[in-house]
Amino acid sequence: MLIKKRTGIEIPSSEITPQHIYLSRRKFMRGAAAVAGSSLLAACAFGGEEETAVPATAPTSAPSANTPAGSAETAVPGATTDELGDPLNSFEQIVNYNNYYEFTVEKEDVAGLAKGYVTSPWQVEVSGMVNNPQTFDIDDLRAFEQEERIYRLRCVEAWSMVIPWTGFPLSKLLAAVEPTAAAKYVRFETVYDPDNMPGFNKYPWYQWPYIEGLRLDEAMNDLTLMATGLYGQELLPQSGAPIRLVVPWKYGFKSIKSIVKIELTDVMPTSLWMDAAPNEYGFYANVNPEVDHPRWSQATERRIGEFGRRETLMFNGYGEQVASLYDGMDLRANF
Repeated sequence: MLIKKRTGIEIPSSEITPQHIYLSRRKFMRGAAAVAGSSLLAACAFGGEEETAVPATAPTSAPSANTPAGSAETAVPGATTDELGDPLNSFEQIVNYNNYYEFTVEKEDVAGLAKGYVTSPWQVEVSGMVNNPQTFDIDDLRAFEQEERIYRLRCVEAWSMVIPWTGFPLSKLLAAVEPTAAAKYVRFETVYDPDNMPGFNKYPWYQWPYIEGLRLDEAMNDLTLMATGLYGQELLPQSGAPIRLVVPWKYGFKSIKSIVKIELTDVMPTSLWMDAAPNEYGFYANVNPEVDHPRWSQATERRIGEFGRRETLMFNGYGEQVASLYDGMDLRANF
């Protein structure tokens, strides 16, 4: 049974989408297909790869401020908002424009290539500096008390979305394995399946499998979510099925998809993007409008479903919950 658990921190009642809104989504979107079909949408529901980064030998251009993003009419009618009053993005926007380089670098092609990808059975091994290492199957993970949370997702490419996730705090999974006092970081590894994911062979210059990491205190923060679904249904393959990370105050590439391994360690993990472009991507990747990407500004963003641009918020607007994690740090040096 789905439990809309309240923490009193980041999920005001206005953010919970009623069940009838979920169920009416398909009927509505058939009528709005002409609008949603524009596909000029940016879903940085990232998990396999960075929204914009490519090998240094083939750099992309900065995102265009003039690229249309569709119409606000693509939002689900009557849908509730995040705590800032911003409406949800539509289901179709979220699942039809994805970054998942294990399939392809072409965002609009990911959903088609990922269709039918088998995500059950599935296991996640949690090991390393823990007292109680375990391997969880997907039913074990779905047995954790599931919550509905609406989070903003900010792409490093300066696109953004508002997404209604279903999942559970990562802290609960970590509590089950009991990190030791020596553990300082959490290393995440995504699935490695070159037989069924063409990107592995097409882009051999990346250091596969995809790796990401968090400090342990970041991982234990209540905002850090292990997502098992969105819009009230299980994740689709292009969104990181069957389980992914969501860290809403960091750029989207930190929210790794299709996780198969989690390791507690005392060594800072080197992520795929840190390895591929260390001058552009650091370990922290906190949303910071004052620290530009070397190839474009991070001061503004384009919300999918809107025209024009809006100012980017420090920590993506979640500073009240997370700024204390970085007290005393130089956020320009620790990008």
